[in-house]
Amino acid sequence: ARRPPSPSQLPAGARWAADLVAAPDELAGAVRRLLAGTAVVDSLAEAEALVIRHPALTAVTAEGDVLAAHLAQGGSAKAPSLLEVQAQVDEATAELARLEALCGRLADQQQAAKEQRAAAARAVEELGQRRRAAEKEKSSVAQQLGRFGGQARAAGGEADRAAAAVVRSEEALAAAREEVEELSYRLSEAQEEPGDEEPDTFARDRLAADGANARQTEMEARLQVRTHEERVKGLAGRADGLDRAARAERETRARAEQRKARLAYEASVAAAVVAGARGLLEYVQVSLGRAEAERVTAEEARTQREAALGLERRRGRDLKSELDRLTGDVHKGEVLGAEKRLRIEQLEAKALEEHGMEPAGLVAEYGPDQQVPPSPPAEGEILPEDPQAARNQPVPYVRAEQEKRLRAAEKAYAQLGKVNPLALEEFAALEERHKFLTEQLEDLRKTRADLLQVIKDVDERVEQVFSAAFHDTAREFEGVFSRLFPGGEGRLLLTDPDNMLTTGVEVEARPPGKKVKRLSLLSGGERSLTAVAMLVSIFKARPSPFYVMDEVEAALDDTNLQRLIRIMEELQESSQLIVITHQKRTMEVADALYGVSMQGDGVSKVISQRLRDGKRQPV
Repeated sequence: ARRPPSPSQLPAGARWAADLVAAPDELAGAVRRLLAGTAVVDSLAEAEALVIRHPALTAVTAEGDVLAAHLAQGGSAKAPSLLEVQAQVDEATAELARLEALCGRLADQQQAAKEQRAAAARAVEELGQRRRAAEKEKSSVAQQLGRFGGQARAAGGEADRAAAAVVRSEEALAAAREEVEELSYRLSEAQEEPGDEEPDTFARDRLAADGANARQTEMEARLQVRTHEERVKGLAGRADGLDRAARAERETRARAEQRKARLAYEASVAAAVVAGARGLLEYVQVSLGRAEAERVTAEEARTQREAALGLERRRGRDLKSELDRLTGDVHKGEVLGAEKRLRIEQLEAKALEEHGMEPAGLVAEYGPDQQVPPSPPAEGEILPEDPQAARNQPVPYVRAEQEKRLRAAEKAYAQLGKVNPLALEEFAALEERHKFLTEQLEDLRKTRADLLQVIKDVDERVEQVFSAAFHDTAREFEGVFSRLFPGGEGRLLLTDPDNMLTTGVEVEARPPGKKVKRLSLLSGGERSLTAVAMLVSIFKARPSPFYVMDEVEAALDDTNLQRLIRIMEELQESSQLIVITHQKRTMEVADALYGVSMQGDGVSKVISQRLRDGKRQPV
């Protein structure tokens, strides 16, 4: 790899980005490593020239453009306005809703394709396993054949040696037999010779000894021949067994070749299945494109139909309003008619009760066709003495004038009222009651105002406390999540930021290597680790004297468990942790262990063990 140039080798006007950034001492090393190999130039042309000369460097312009050997990213020195940002947020929200709906519709198809692909992968894996097993069995058969071949060659050599020994034994036997015959002949000649003189006993003894030796040699030769014959039979049986084993191995090899051919055929079939699955996936993708186009067309048609439906609904609402108005008018007329009938019945009953006259007689005597007699003089009025004067003459019935006279008479009658001797006491009691109710009403109004102010203060305090706690927890969650998921990204969002009293909290988690953010799409271990990150963020944002955790690491692997243990050690510096666990590594970092043991008599017993005293040493 090409080493980055030294500061003296940079072109004029170019400076290292690390030299332009000031950072605290504890962060200076991280900043230098982060900005290593990054140079700042004035223009894009200088950045291009610098990257051409030194491909290992990354050039950044004052406009925010980033240029490298395999990277080009544009920038802008002008920040977008709030309206642009809000418009982009609205567009992104609408697009997100559309994409979520699309994902919801395509989830089943994608799941089906995944299942088919998984089935094909399982078939290929099974065929691969079977092929590896056949190859392993073939190798074992080849080794056995080689071993049996060596044994056969060794048996053949031993058979050759045994055959040579048999030949030698037969030659020795033949020689011994000839020697025995010669000695027998010589003995018989010696016995046939005349015995003039006493035979030499030494010669006789020597001949007898030679005969015994010859017989012994013959016996040994026969024993060797018998032994070699038995060995030859044993080697022949062993050779037959080796031949049978060789035939069995050849048959096994033939079956292995057939099995290998069958596995090769099955592998070709699996490859065809995989190719078909890929074709099916491409077909599904094409179908998804067509479905998207059809969805757009359906959306347009739905929009048009919704517009037409809106017009019809507005027309229906107008007609319903008109119908309600007409129905109200009819109902009002019916109510007025009923009131009139009830009024007439009341007047008839009143006439009968007060005047003792039927309605027909009352109308006949005092109806509108009768003359109205002159009214009595009012207070202070003097009637004329002439009976023919207009004041003393009856007048025709005029309804408006008579109604006016009736109202005046009823008013005068009402003014008279009834005599009530307890009116003063009732007035005093009512006045006292009125005063009491007025004071109570004023007290209730003040209490209501105080309660509303208290509710307002409590809401403001709750909003302040919740906002501070949420921002602290969100900040801690980003750090804890990045530690538990190196390379991942997690954050907390409010469902209704404008109303902090009724808003909800939504968790977004993106583990490294994944694009999903919804918790429902994560695995069980990732969801468990995300929940642990949320709890630890709350613990760090609002510390507590002690925490109780019940098997929070049950679904974690060794790597994630080690990360969680490091965070537990950080919490242990300021708080006390009570952890219920079955993990040995979690027990190893504890200060004390408590457990429940069952004795032989069935009685449980609490046992404890302190692992370390004093201040804990960091791991």
